[in-house]
Amino acid sequence: MAKVKEVYVCSQCGYESPKWNGRCPSCGEWNTFEQQIQAPASPAAKKVTASPVPGAAAPMRIGDINMDQEIRYRTGVSELDRVLGGGIVKGSLVLLGGDPGIGKSTLLLQICEYLGKDLKILYVSGEESLRQIKLRAGRLGVTSDQLYIVSQTDVDTIIHMIMQQKPDLVMIDSIQTMNVAAVNSSPGSITQVREATNAFLHTAKSEDIPIFIVGHVNKDGAIAGPKVLEHVVDAVLYFEGDRNLPYRILRAAKNRYGSTNEIGVFDMQQNGLTEVENPSMMLLEGRPTGVSGTCVACVMEGSRPLFAEVQALVTKTGFGTPRRMCTGFDYNRMALLLAVLEKRAGYYFGSLDAYINIVGGLRLDEPAADLSVALALVSSLRDKPLDDGMVALGEIGLGGELRAVSHIGARVKEAERLGFTKCLVPKQSLGQIIGCESLEVIGVSDVRQAVSAIMGKE
Repeated sequence: MAKVKEVYVCSQCGYESPKWNGRCPSCGEWNTFEQQIQAPASPAAKKVTASPVPGAAAPMRIGDINMDQEIRYRTGVSELDRVLGGGIVKGSLVLLGGDPGIGKSTLLLQICEYLGKDLKILYVSGEESLRQIKLRAGRLGVTSDQLYIVSQTDVDTIIHMIMQQKPDLVMIDSIQTMNVAAVNSSPGSITQVREATNAFLHTAKSEDIPIFIVGHVNKDGAIAGPKVLEHVVDAVLYFEGDRNLPYRILRAAKNRYGSTNEIGVFDMQQNGLTEVENPSMMLLEGRPTGVSGTCVACVMEGSRPLFAEVQALVTKTGFGTPRRMCTGFDYNRMALLLAVLEKRAGYYFGSLDAYINIVGGLRLDEPAADLSVALALVSSLRDKPLDDGMVALGEIGLGGELRAVSHIGARVKEAERLGFTKCLVPKQSLGQIIGCESLEVIGVSDVRQAVSAIMGKE
């Protein structure tokens, strides 16, 4: 009889070790190793023969593959279609992750109402009973006759059900509750999650049926389970946002059929998730006027320019070491900007506390927001408000120079459409801006010149 092999697997990253470790060498987490049993492959499985496998598909020339048939389903939610790259691709496996209660199951049920007009949908729940799902569907107004609901956790039974029912779309909520009978471990473990996902992947590809699977996240915000789970699926979507705030951002971390830069913005209301067609107006709503320390930044999320309010507060410190805090902005980038302002522009923050906040829960990772953050810091330091109709674009280098940013024409056009009257841009980007009549575009070459152009000399 073959000997059974024991391994220890990290529940956070999937790292395998022959012995137990208190701390994972890969991700650094403590007490995450779980014992797993690996049965060796049978001798018959190790044999490789040159004879063809019955029923195996022959290779095809890429030019002979038929693309005339429609391969995408529109969901009826344009923000979700944008993130998916134009709709749901037939035969795709999509992983939807996010914090508990952020709206994953709500979004899936809502698209069932639209898709259920033409498609047959199978909704598999491993966490809720049929009555609970019916109660939530009634609150969301989901009444489609083509929606079939089942409460089941056994993967083999679910796949058999898919083969019999032949639905056009399957939704699994959630993958952590699924159980493969042949695997000797508890549901939610790394082995169970991996094997269940591989089984659904094979079903999606062989039957050409798109499958959505919901995945829980761990305390770090990553999909719970092994990292290999994200490599198996075709697309990974994350729901971001604070549960105490109504706005949700849907972002693609991986997408084989579209861009990973697009985002979808939703507003959580009593009757479900509502699309936010103009996120910039939502993020700038309630912006104070005539107050120092605020400036508007513009970042590109895929093909969409997104405007957000940057707030800065500079005040005298009450400690020996001044405090630096950021919400929605990189802490190290803030320290760099403070150093450049001190060295190149002559504004000293060494004995002052500095705080940065991006309003609306958005996170600004693009360097194009550097100039807005720097101007907000100087405005708070001098206690002098900036022009309420101004937006600032530009990356700041260590020499204090302003560097060009991408898609400057699209950003300026969107600023003009939103009613801004003044735009501060890097000087070398002026040649890329055409056709702005109601917007004054000011080109500056460094951060000192930018401050002088807007606030005057101190």
